[in-house]
Amino acid sequence: MLHVEFDQGALTRLRVARGTDALWETVLSLHLLQNGQEPLAYDPWRREVRAALHRAGLAADVRALMSLCPAAGYFPDFLTPGLGDLGLEDAVDRVQSTPRRRLVAELDLLCGQSRGPVPRSVRWVATGESGALRWLGGTLRRYHALAVAPYLSVIHTRAGQDRARRAEAALAGGAEALLASYAELPGWRRPDGTRLATPYPEPRFLRLGGRPLTLVPAFFCVRTPLALVDESLPHVLVHPLGPEPGWLPRLRAGAAGPSVAQLIGTSRARVLAALEAPLTTTALATALRLAPSTTSRHAAVLRGAGLVATRREGNRVLHRRTALGSALLDGQQVGTPGSQESATSMKMLET
Repeated sequence: MLHVEFDQGALTRLRVARGTDALWETVLSLHLLQNGQEPLAYDPWRREVRAALHRAGLAADVRALMSLCPAAGYFPDFLTPGLGDLGLEDAVDRVQSTPRRRLVAELDLLCGQSRGPVPRSVRWVATGESGALRWLGGTLRRYHALAVAPYLSVIHTRAGQDRARRAEAALAGGAEALLASYAELPGWRRPDGTRLATPYPEPRFLRLGGRPLTLVPAFFCVRTPLALVDESLPHVLVHPLGPEPGWLPRLRAGAAGPSVAQLIGTSRARVLAALEAPLTTTALATALRLAPSTTSRHAAVLRGAGLVATRREGNRVLHRRTALGSALLDGQQVGTPGSQESATSMKMLET
C-alpha cells in the first residue's frame, strides 16, 4: 500500500491535472506492451501497436527503450518530467535537458535492480552524450506517434469524464469531497482524516511536507497508481482511468463507417460518446464545455430515442448510455435492414 500523509493545510494544496500527460502515457504504454496486463482492454491495442512498430522499423529501438523503462520495479523519474501540464515536445525537451549527474544517479538505481548485464542503451544514455539524448528523444517521439497519438480521441474523452467528476465533487463539497471522490477507484480508501491509502507494488509512505500533490489521470495506467521515487521532486500521483473492454473496436468501427455525428448531430454524438460511465448533467456539461441547459436538452432527445437512460439518485440525476446507444457508436445497429428499433430512434433524432 501507498500511504499519503496530509499535513495541515494539505487539502487546500491538492491539485487535479488538466488532462493526461504525454510522457506518462508513453512510458506506461511501454509497460503494458511488456507485461500483458488487462488483456481484455488492451490486447487489441497491443496487436495494433506491435504491427505498427514492425512496419515502421522501430521495433529494435523500442526494445532498447524498454531497457530504460522496464515493466516492473523502478524506472527513472527523468522519463516523466510532467504533471499533466506538458505537451509532448516540451516534455521531450525537458528529458533531453536532464543533467548528466541525474542521469547517472537514476540509471544506477535502475541497474541496481537488475541481475544481468547492463543494457547498451542504458550505458549510452548514462554518458549524457548529445547523440544518446537525441536518440532517446527521437525514439520517445516516434513511439508516441504510433502507440499513443492514434488513440488520443479516446484518451481525451476518458480524461475529460474523470475531470468532470472531480470538478463536480469539488464544487459540491470542497477539497474533502474532491479527495473522497477517488474512493471509487479499486482499493483506494481514507483510513483517517490525515491519510490516503492506495494499492501500490510495495509498502511506501509519501509525506507531502507542505508541498502540493497533483493527481494525474492516465489511460495506460492499470491496477495501481504511481508516484515519483525521488521525493524532492514535485509530488504527483498518477492513477488509472480504466477504459472498458471494447474501446478499440468501438473506435475502429466509428472510423470505418458513417460517423455518428453525421447521423445524430455533432453535439449529441459528443454527449453519447462521453457517457462511457454514468454522469450527471453538470459533470457532462463540464466535460463537453456546454451549458447545462443545452446538455439537458440533448440528453432528453437521446433519452427519447432510447440511446440514453436517466435515473435519479438523491438530488442527482445520472445519465447513462444504453445498449442501443453503444450499438450506435459501434456501428452495429443503425442502418441495419429490418431494424425497426434503430429506424424509430433515428426518426426521433431528426427533430
